[in-house]
This record gives sequence, structure tokens and C-alpha cells, in this order.
Amino acid sequence: MSDLDGDFGDPGRFKDSGGPGALGDPHGLERALRAAVRGAVDLSVTARALHTMDASNYRRVPAAVVAPRDADDVRAALEVCRERAVPVVARGAGTSIAGQATGTGVVLDFTRHMNGLLSLDPEARTAVVQPGLVLDDLRSAAAPHGLTFGPDPSTHSRCTLGGMIGNNSCGAHSVAWGTTADNIRQLSVLTSPGDTLRLAQGWDSAPDGLRTLVEGDLALLRTGFPDLPRRISGYALDALLPERGADLARAFCGSEGTLGIVTEAVVRLVEAPRARALAVLGYADENAAAEAAAGLLPHGPLTVEGMAADLVRGTSQENALPRGGAWLFVETGGASAAEARARAETIVRAADVLDAVVVDDPARQRALWRVREDASGTATRMPDGSEAWPGWEDCAVPPARLGAYLRDFRALLAAHGLRGTPYGHFGDGCIHVRIDFDLLSTEGVARFRRFSEELADVVVAHGGSLSGEHGDGQARAELLPKMYGPDLVALFARVKDVWDPAGLLNPGMLVRPAPLDAGLRFAPLPREPVDVAFGYPHDGGDFSAAVRRCVGVARCRTATASSPTGVMCPSFRVTGEEEHSTRGRARLLHEMLAGEVVTDGWRSTEVRDALDLCLSCKGCRSDCPVGVDMATYKAEFLHHHYEGRRRPAAHYAMGWLPRWLRAMALTRTAPVVNALARIGPLAALGKRLGGIAPERSIPAVAPRTLRQWWRGRPKRQGARRVVLWPDTFTDHLSPAVGRAAVRVFEAAGLTVELPPKGVCCGLTYVSTGQLDRARAVLRATLDRVAPLLAAGTPVVVLEPSCAAALKTDLVELVGDDPRAHRLAASVRTFAQALEELAPDWRPPHIGRPVAGQTHCHQHAVLGDTAERRLRTKAGLAGELSGGCCGLAGNFGFERGHYAVSAACAEEQLLPSVRRAPAETVVLADGYSCRTQLGQLAGVRGRHLAEVLAEALETV
Repeated sequence: MSDLDGDFGDPGRFKDSGGPGALGDPHGLERALRAAVRGAVDLSVTARALHTMDASNYRRVPAAVVAPRDADDVRAALEVCRERAVPVVARGAGTSIAGQATGTGVVLDFTRHMNGLLSLDPEARTAVVQPGLVLDDLRSAAAPHGLTFGPDPSTHSRCTLGGMIGNNSCGAHSVAWGTTADNIRQLSVLTSPGDTLRLAQGWDSAPDGLRTLVEGDLALLRTGFPDLPRRISGYALDALLPERGADLARAFCGSEGTLGIVTEAVVRLVEAPRARALAVLGYADENAAAEAAAGLLPHGPLTVEGMAADLVRGTSQENALPRGGAWLFVETGGASAAEARARAETIVRAADVLDAVVVDDPARQRALWRVREDASGTATRMPDGSEAWPGWEDCAVPPARLGAYLRDFRALLAAHGLRGTPYGHFGDGCIHVRIDFDLLSTEGVARFRRFSEELADVVVAHGGSLSGEHGDGQARAELLPKMYGPDLVALFARVKDVWDPAGLLNPGMLVRPAPLDAGLRFAPLPREPVDVAFGYPHDGGDFSAAVRRCVGVARCRTATASSPTGVMCPSFRVTGEEEHSTRGRARLLHEMLAGEVVTDGWRSTEVRDALDLCLSCKGCRSDCPVGVDMATYKAEFLHHHYEGRRRPAAHYAMGWLPRWLRAMALTRTAPVVNALARIGPLAALGKRLGGIAPERSIPAVAPRTLRQWWRGRPKRQGARRVVLWPDTFTDHLSPAVGRAAVRVFEAAGLTVELPPKGVCCGLTYVSTGQLDRARAVLRATLDRVAPLLAAGTPVVVLEPSCAAALKTDLVELVGDDPRAHRLAASVRTFAQALEELAPDWRPPHIGRPVAGQTHCHQHAVLGDTAERRLRTKAGLAGELSGGCCGLAGNFGFERGHYAVSAACAEEQLLPSVRRAPAETVVLADGYSCRTQLGQLAGVRGRHLAEVLAEALETV
């Protein structure tokens, strides 16, 4: 996506930035790097803030970020850093959970340029990859050949092969296909002295002195390592034993960037089953599930994953699971669906379970697996909403001892007054867990250390590994002597010195580690709540806690929507830039609160610029596993950033849109305004003054509003009442949608009413951060609708963004008023109202396919289950696309946003409409979506109410 850089608004925002002013550049680092490296070199506040953290508890501020173009760039950067004794950290997607993707020196970002699949040989079942290649991209390329890369962490949609090699990642299918180390054939590695090594079996490419060290301690290497499938901790020096072929590539895996920098890898591919089935086995509790897991391995499953009820409670899949308090997800494969299902049913018969279900529908399997994959995020919140953190995320024991280990683990949690919900790779004895450590107070951090030390003893007593997947990093490296003893740990240090004599590569990890309780990410954050406008009810009113929701798992960095109907994160998918991901923006807000890198608080231009391309689509509110709501955070920031200052013209032109449109309606000047907008020079002048993108056509204002039409028509009485909310867009810009809804409601036997004039959801004020004005508008609205609220009448809002504003922004801005909660609870979508108030009504049968897009705010806040059911009843077949149309309220109309807006539309919406048959009904319930379709594709999108009303006329 980097080829698009510079096409979106201000080109300079996507090019190298920074300068000596950020650090004073005491060693001439920036000048030297720019002279030596052809790739991007960035010392800016933004770049450094974005890379302070990974997905761990730790934080380090880098000096610079370098995106090398090739191995020569890596070598040049290493030389510059060696001359200046500057540490170097290799980084992929930054999803490491032990802290090994953070550093104080130069961070090498391989995701921008060194992200290619260089070749794929289906006959040899190998592929040659660069370190920044995303795992799913490799799997997609291998799939047409019936092949896949076996290791598949839950972050497969964004993790990179380089990061997987560094951590020796595993994933759910390791019971069948092993760890990353089991699937590496050869590695091309650069050492800190500048040597290029090609690591495979044999000593030919070993650094000088390594063989001597190994052969001098053969007895220690033969006896010092526990025998279990998920032993990831420490250096895998036992792979260098002569009886194991001195496998240098295997020994290098899991070294966390402390020995050398991978520039290329030859990986092994495995045959993917043609069909899969998923047996979900229900047990009374997690102990029963853990005890049963090892007994299923002789049946040859592809996975044996475990999770407890706390991880699925409240999810859409909760009711899809069999009875039980914990479950094993056991996947089987076969040459056909019948064969895969038969294997799954054999496992069900062999298992002693409370209940079980076998799922062979791929869509249902994906939905269930997403619950498991999102656990790394969802587990960060306890059932009561309190925070939980990694630190003991993935220790592993022999599978047969898992049940006993979990009992001891639970007892230790209770002894320290801590809580956590274990889940993970039960078939491999590897447990993931987030624990409600208090990492904000001195006492809480001390408890974190005590617990860590005692749990390490428990893991070792069960013959386990401190790390079973994510590496030791800083979180566990200090405790390695408990597992390996002082002699083997001392050997690790000597091996490190052979590879990296200057100690430049990822210092503080694995060898001579930093303390496990040093450099915690929370240390610089303010301890008192920040004064904010929104209520943040899910975070105790604390903006810092809201920002802390982002733990770095980076689902927002997925190059395509997280699911066929997903939305997050459209701007990242267009630009590919970390600062335009939800995680990147959360990082900048974190650093703004910390005040060390971003030093000017709410006035920060770096945070403003990163938030500028946030579409406020709210996709992250639903698609992010931890419910980050960047649209709200953006509105909060803009509120403070422009407080007492002049705002951009677009904030007045489009933020005050309800005011301007009401004035036109009162003065009956819509026809005049429309005529002037069609005169090229006048339209261009108006757009320039209003901060509107010159590429845009100004939408026509309806000469007769919905309210004006309503006043002149006879009212019809029905069995039940419904209030039709005349939102700004429906009332003034697309009243035909409102008229259609009235026609349908009355056909369904409902009495339609409109609320008093002057009501408004405040959406445009919220989206531009004019929160004082939004709050005033909302309070006035509550005053006007008080009688309706007292009567409990459902309120139908046809525009999804306005409905979402009344559902969420209303209660978060004026939550102190009980009427706000009553109004929010009264809001219904068009389809929800029909389903609730006229359940026996049958819509006309249309019998045509549909295309279009579910509105992003509907997806994120309102849900579209009722809409799907209504479409089915009306014979409207097919699925709507996910993603975001790219207009997203005023975003696509703001100057400098047009290219991003159009690219978002091209991501899913426009292709789905172009490939639709001629008879297809194009549905778009949102005014923005309809406008985008019209302006970019010349296609008329219609609200579902319009389609049904038109069909009623022909009945």
C-alpha cells in the first residue's frame, strides 16, 4: 500500500519526517542513517510515539524508526548503529506480548518494504519470504496449491514471518504441524558485525566460536532442556547437538532478534486438508477440559483448543456452544466434508463430555474460531469490566499435567487475590491468560513481581516452560535461571556474545534481561482522571482507562476487513500506515497523556494529524476485541484541541449543517441554493470557503422537507404508535426515505407521529468535536421529547448514523439526565420497529438480489439482524458488503480527504455493486453511502424503506 503514499491530501504526511530537533541528534544518528539507508528514516515525534509499545506491558521510547528496503539497507543501518553503540530492534507487526518488539535505539520496521513473497515452489512445498510478509498473505498464495504454512497464531491476519521466527510462534494447529522452528528450512541472517549467514543444518555458516561453545557443553545441552511440545523459553541450543544435525536455523528460531536480523527465510509448507470439521466439546469446567485434552491426541486432531465460559459470555456465539462451563475446540481434517465430519464424530464418541456439537459449515466454524482468536483482546477485561494484563500469557507444561497445573495456578491466583481466565492450546499444554494485575500502583507492581516469581516455580515444578509461544522477552527472561539453572543461562550469555559481541541487538531481552517490573507502559500515565466531555461509562469515566483499552493485538492492522461484514479499520487498509490504524492512534493518545514524547497535550499536531484520517466509522467499537471507540476519542480530542481557537472551515460548514439546512427550510431558499451550486465558479468558491473537497459535487437540498410534507397530509390511525425521527439528512436531503417509511408503517397497521420540531441527535457537532454545542442541542432535544419518553413510544431513526448517535453519544454526553437513557432505549431501526410492533405483517415479495453495504454505524452500534430478517421475508436475496463507504458523514467531503474516501469505497462497496447483475437492488440505508454511490459510481442506492414502499405501490 505504500505505493499510494502521497495521494491522500498533504503528500508530506506520508513521507519521511522528523529532524534533529526531536532529540538534538547528539551522535549524528539521523544524518548518518539518511546517508546510508535508501528506505525510510524517521525520527519524528509521531514515529517514535507509535513504536513505544508492542502488545506487552512494557514501553520504551526509540530514537528512530527505519524501514529498510532490502538486506543492504539492514546492513547499512547496523553499521551506523554499531559505530554509535545504538541498540537495534527488529519489529514486524508489533504484536509481541513479552516486550521484545520495543527498544530505545533504532527500530527496524520490516512491514513497509521487506514484505514480499519472493517465490513459492508447490512441488518442493517451500516458499521464500521476507521478514515483513504477513502470514495470511503467504497462506493465501499457498492455498491454490492445496498448501498452507502450519503455524497459525491468532494474529495470523497481521503477524509477520519475521516476528514468528523471532518468537518461534505456534498457533492453534501446532499439535499437527508444530512450531515455526519445525517449519523453517533456511534463514538468511545479518549479524551485528555485518556478516551474512545462511543458516540451515550443519556448521558451515555458524559464527566463529559457536561450535566450540556447544561442543564444550554437550552434557549440559543433553540434560538441561525439558521435553515438551511448547518449550519456547531461552535459546534452543539443543538443536545444535550432533545427533540433531546441528540445525542452526532451528536453533536461531525463538532468539527474539537478540542474535541476528533475519532478511530472508525458506519455509516449509504443508498440505492443507480439503475439508475440516469442528467438534466443540462441553465440560463442566476448565479443569475437566484440561484433563481430557491429552487423551484426544491419539485421534490425530488438527487442533485441541480450550476456553472457559467467561470468554464467550455476551458474545454472539454464546448460544451456539453446547452445554458446559468450558469447551474444547477440536478440529479434524479430511479429503471430503464427510470424512472430516466422521473423524470429528469419532472424537465426540470417544470423549466423556456433558454435551457436544459438530460444525462442518465453514461460516459457522469461522464465527466460532473468531471467539477464540479474539480472546487475546477480550480477556483484557474481566466480567465486571476491570482491566487485565499479560505477563503470564503463555507458559506451558506437558499436556498430561495440564489439569494439575491449572489447579495449582488457580490456587496461586487466589492466594494473591488475583483473577484470570485461562484459555489456549490445551492439546499442547500451553495456557494463555490475562490477569487483573494492578500495574498502576507501587503495591500492585510489587504483587505482580511476587506472583511472577512464585508462578515460575509452579511451572518448573510441573516440568514446564515459562514461555510456550510468545517468547520470554522482558516478561520472563529474568526468571530463566529457575527453569534452566545458572550454568545453562550463563551459556546463553556466552552464545549471545558470539553472535552479537557489541551487544546491540535487542538488549534487555533473554540474556542479561531488564527486570520484569521495569519500564511498565503505565508508569508515565496520569494517576488522576483527565477532565473530559464524554462520560466513558465503560471505563469508570477515566479517559486514560479508555485509551488503555488498546493492548496492541492489532486486529485493526488487518489488510482486509476482519470479517466479510467487518468495518475496522478503513483508513489503515487504504494507507497501510500505523498512524492510521486504531492501534496507532491509541498509541499517540497514550503518549499524549504520558507527556514524554508528545509534549503539548491536547494541542498536539501529531495526534491531530493521525486522527485526521479517522473516518469516525465506529468500526473499532465492535470489531476491536477490546472495544476501542476511536470515533469518540477523536471527538474528545478535537473538542479540547480547538477549545478557544478558530476551527477549520469544514467544522462550521458541515458541523453546523443542521442549522444551515433549517435556515433554508424556513426561508424556502433551497431551490436558489441548488441553482447556485450548479454554477461552476460559484460552487468552487463555496467549497473553498467551506473547506469542502473540490472534487465533490454539492448535494441538492430538498425543496420540500419531510416535515413540510407531513404537515400537509392526512394522518392514519393504526393499532400501535411509532415516532418517526426526522433526522437532518432524511428531513432536508432525502425526505423520500421518510415518506417511504411512513407508507410502509401505515401499511403495517401502525400510527406514525413526528416529534416536535427542533429535535436533533447532535451527530455533526459530535463528529467535529464541538461537544459543548452537541450537549446543548441534546439537552434541548430531551426537553422537547419528554412527553414521548413518558409514553414509552418507540422512536424510529432511519439514518443509521443518527440512530447510533442517540444510542451512544447521547448517553455519554448527557448521561446525568435519566431522559437520555430513556430516549436511547427507545431508538429503533426501521426493521426493528416493524419486527417489534407489527410482527405478523408480511412485506411484499420482491424476489430480487441485493448488493450494497451495511452502514458502518449500524454494524458497530445497532446491528443488522432485523434488517436481514426483513430482507429475507421480502425475497431480497444476498449479502451486503462490509467495510466503510468512505464518506462517513462529513469525512469524505472535507478538503484533503477525497482520495482516501474514494479508496475506501473501492475496497468493498463499489466492487460489490459493479459485479452485481442488472436486476440487483442496491441497498444503502445511510445518506452518506447513497451519496458516495451516486458520486463515485453513478449508481442510485436506496433505503430498504424505499424498496418496500415501491413494491407496495405495485401490489
